[in-house]
Amino acid sequence: MFKGIRCLSHLSFRTMSTQAKESSILKWASNDGEFRRKPSSFRNHIKKDPNAEFAPEKDRYHLFISWACPWAHRTVVVRALKGLENVIGLSVVDYFLGEKGWSFTPPVEIPGTSDKAQHLSDIYYYNSDYEGRFTVPVLWDKKLKKIVNNESSEIIRMLNDGFDDFVPETKGLTFYPENLRSQIDDINEWVYDTVNNGVYKCGFAASQAAYDKNITPLFNSLDRLEEILSKNKFLVGSTLTEADIRLWTTIIRFDPVYHTHFKCNLKSIEYNYPHLLNWARRIYQMPKIASTVNMHHIKHHYFESHKQINPTGIVPIRNGPDLGLPVIDH
Repeated sequence: MFKGIRCLSHLSFRTMSTQAKESSILKWASNDGEFRRKPSSFRNHIKKDPNAEFAPEKDRYHLFISWACPWAHRTVVVRALKGLENVIGLSVVDYFLGEKGWSFTPPVEIPGTSDKAQHLSDIYYYNSDYEGRFTVPVLWDKKLKKIVNNESSEIIRMLNDGFDDFVPETKGLTFYPENLRSQIDDINEWVYDTVNNGVYKCGFAASQAAYDKNITPLFNSLDRLEEILSKNKFLVGSTLTEADIRLWTTIIRFDPVYHTHFKCNLKSIEYNYPHLLNWARRIYQMPKIASTVNMHHIKHHYFESHKQINPTGIVPIRNGPDLGLPVIDH
């Protein structure tokens, strides 16, 4: 079973008091100071079966994402690489995460309906008595007017091969090839725990012990990734896989955000991990990928929204290493 991978928003505002609503967004850690990501709630799948509840169809499904969120970003990357822009719709929330969670300015139409959504919570509440967190990404079904899935690791698998019949140009292109699946799954496991989620475990730690517990595994894994990429073009040999895509959205945020904002400052990607940086540039310079990176949204989301970490809301000026510089081939 995939671990919960998605950006965090506010708790259900239908059932909480005003005071609890205002404080909940500032309390990411558990009582012991550790940050523990909650599992995703919607886990349906699009299946190539005409009798399936969610069958592949062109212009039936819609993604709600944040440009700032690394979990949502990976779904947009796969959508772009698979050429699904005219198959799967896209709506983007504002970068600022306020007391009522992710919002839309101006409000957007809820696909398949005549109703408007001012907040992402309006999508979650539509035909649902949802009581959890309102997170991105969200894969929405316009036909049934309901959420299919809000787990990014599962959404990218659906986009990987579920809609090939509608885009002949990329049919057969896969980021989860059968012969590499065991290696991909192994890398995903430890990268998720110590890097993708590891930066959050450090940044949202509410005690020194919780921070100390997670900072060393994070950099041990970055060292391990650097070693892998000193020998390979990608994480699994010479093939771009979902393991690369899942890691990449974290790495490009590392220096501009996590290094400072999440106190992950033992080393930096730019100055201490030359092979990781070269790999990040290689992916960034692939067709369509640069257009999925919105550094303004990324920086302003983290530094302005997380008042418990950065109460002044001041956003640092630097965007991290230049990803457009030439790639050095092995």
